[in-house]
Amino acid sequence: MRTIKKIHQAAYHPIADLITYSPLPGRELQHIDPFLFLNHHGYQVYPPNNHGLPFGPHPHRGMETVTFIVSGDIMHRDSQGFQSVIKAGGIQWMTAGSGLIHAETSSEEFLRTGGELEILQLWLNLPARLKMTKPNYIGLQKEDIPTVEVNENVLINLIAGNHEGHQGAVRPLTDVFLSTVAMQPGAVWDTTVAAERSIFLYTIHGNIEVNSQAVRHRELVEFAHKGSELHITTDTETLLIFGHAMPFHEPIVAQGPFVMNSVAEIRQAYMDYQMGKFGVWRG
Repeated sequence: MRTIKKIHQAAYHPIADLITYSPLPGRELQHIDPFLFLNHHGYQVYPPNNHGLPFGPHPHRGMETVTFIVSGDIMHRDSQGFQSVIKAGGIQWMTAGSGLIHAETSSEEFLRTGGELEILQLWLNLPARLKMTKPNYIGLQKEDIPTVEVNENVLINLIAGNHEGHQGAVRPLTDVFLSTVAMQPGAVWDTTVAAERSIFLYTIHGNIEVNSQAVRHRELVEFAHKGSELHITTDTETLLIFGHAMPFHEPIVAQGPFVMNSVAEIRQAYMDYQMGKFGVWRG
């Protein structure tokens, strides 16, 4: 069995009127190499004629963002010309690479009518050799993401990577596996992850037991690199983010929206952004 080091409860960090919980980074855990950051927005219900998501134009460099839309929607626009509205069950995968400016707001329809909203964003590091890669964006609706039925109570939404011969919707730049896993009450799921790979396991909804340890709603599991077997059970309707990847074992210097390998590279990122090298934002 894979050894569990600690279970981390997400901290409450609201952003304006947006309910937000953040399990990573935290006071006791800065990252799970190469998984850097997770914000869990919602669950909440917006009234008609609302202001929606507050994430106006801002830059990124040196990392990727993966956004999971559980309910509601999100509209993406960026300085490379990519634009889409992704609805419940879909995802956005943005490679910031050498740098771009993007905004993540609610659609005109959501602003007008309101409704349920729950969205999570995960940051993935890029290795030094790929930090200055060309920016890219992929927006996928629910129907674009393959599903793998493990058994009648466990369904894997396969975002990236390979699971028993099934290929994920996104072909990532690095060797990362990423999915959401829906489990019904009474579900049992056994899976294997090689000991050298970092595991990312977060409970969006529900409560589970992992290798006989209880994990509750909005908790992140920190695993040691010992053992490979995972035995997961639940007695509630559950939704998880489940991923794993080889760690890069490289220096991580993060400041604001930039994630690089050195302070000098962070300074350069700010200079390049101020000089307009991240593209032109057309509001």
